[in-house]
Amino acid sequence: MSRETARVFAALLCLGMILPVRLESTETPNVVIIFADDMGYADAHCFGGKEGLTPHLDQMAKEGRKLTSFYVAQAVCSASRTALLTGCYPNRVGILGALGPQSKNGIHDDEMTIAEVLKPRGYATAIFGKWHLGHWPQFLPTRHGFDHYFGLPYSNDMWPKHPTAKFPDLPLIERDRTVEFNPDQTFLTTWYTQRAVQFIEASRDRPFFLYLPHAMPHVPLFVSERQRGRSGHGAYAEVIAEIDWSVGQVLESLKRCGIDDRTLVIFTSDNGPWLSYGNHGGSAKPLREGKGTAWDGGVRVPFIARWPGKIPAGTETAALAATIDMLPTVAKLAGADLPSQRIDGVDIGSVLMSPTPVTSPRENYYFYWGQELHAVRSGPWKLHLPHPYITVPEPGRDGQPGKVVGVKTEQALYNLDDDIGEEKDVAAQNPDIVQRLTQLAETARADLGDALQKRKATNVRPAGQFVP
Repeated sequence: MSRETARVFAALLCLGMILPVRLESTETPNVVIIFADDMGYADAHCFGGKEGLTPHLDQMAKEGRKLTSFYVAQAVCSASRTALLTGCYPNRVGILGALGPQSKNGIHDDEMTIAEVLKPRGYATAIFGKWHLGHWPQFLPTRHGFDHYFGLPYSNDMWPKHPTAKFPDLPLIERDRTVEFNPDQTFLTTWYTQRAVQFIEASRDRPFFLYLPHAMPHVPLFVSERQRGRSGHGAYAEVIAEIDWSVGQVLESLKRCGIDDRTLVIFTSDNGPWLSYGNHGGSAKPLREGKGTAWDGGVRVPFIARWPGKIPAGTETAALAATIDMLPTVAKLAGADLPSQRIDGVDIGSVLMSPTPVTSPRENYYFYWGQELHAVRSGPWKLHLPHPYITVPEPGRDGQPGKVVGVKTEQALYNLDDDIGEEKDVAAQNPDIVQRLTQLAETARADLGDALQKRKATNVRPAGQFVP
């Protein structure tokens, strides 16, 4: 089906002029993606965090599969979300960094999101939470495959109370209309969860795609009265506990509706922890660094997939996978067509569901920061190319950012199977591996460019541009 045909079909479907496709549930699973914001690799107990804070995530891991080598595309908001929803490196589609209220960029009309891929298969679609792919009307979720939208168009700190930057009033949007400015953020996680549960209950008799991208634990931290003061470990722990509560509400609603065994639920994060905020940021241990870097602490995130009867319970795999793989994987499970334009993701259904260990179909992965190529991974090997980055020698406290320092790394090779913390450079002992990964870097530069090398991209598409 062509992209234009898919758009027409989706429009007619929303108008009730075409009946939703009715297929066997095994052919069209429901899909739920829960996306935390700035949650660290080690913030959930099942990934090494504090015991007692994440009982629902821990149970989800016991009932599903953990991916321990799962990556985002870039360790920053808009770029990461672009990759998840389009199946492309963000450089491919022109959305980098974190789009703010002053930006006139957004997701291009020609790009297809997971929601748009699923619509021709009769899926109901909804997003409750943070969008961050453009706030102008043409970029909002309802223009990109989602039937329902309620949430913030960008980060929760892009508001008038930001300590170091000037932002306008923060809009809370329903569908395409602002319903409130500067909402009480202590209610955000609750509101998003309530909407998610209502959507599940209303959609139980047809396939659906629910995208639940929480605003938290991105600073500033807010938590409801339900969790305040209960963790015994401070504000950040309370926020993590409330996200865990939200996961529990979603899973319980699936069971209550009798659709638990035909629903794939995925939990992950948009990038690693914002370490400069100290006790208001998370932990990536034993990984190196955090948000804003191409070290694994910035780009490797917790990932849990659960689908009773399909995903083996209580299992984990270190097979390489990434957010760009979500679109082709979900499309394959739903029997949906892929976008006609080039994407970068691969189907990792075997990684999620195989009862025995499998080799990932993803052979290589490229780590960009903006338009700079910082690193390449292939199998257990990760080659860092010469690049600048920001480290945090003195974290802040209680919501205030700490000291950050710009440094530069030279070329270095790490074997992540033996050295998960990227501490021991083994380039000298493995010149053949260095040569092979350097050639992979050249392939990426020829395709997506590299500002550090002053290499122009050859196969990229523009972001959408708002024109008043």
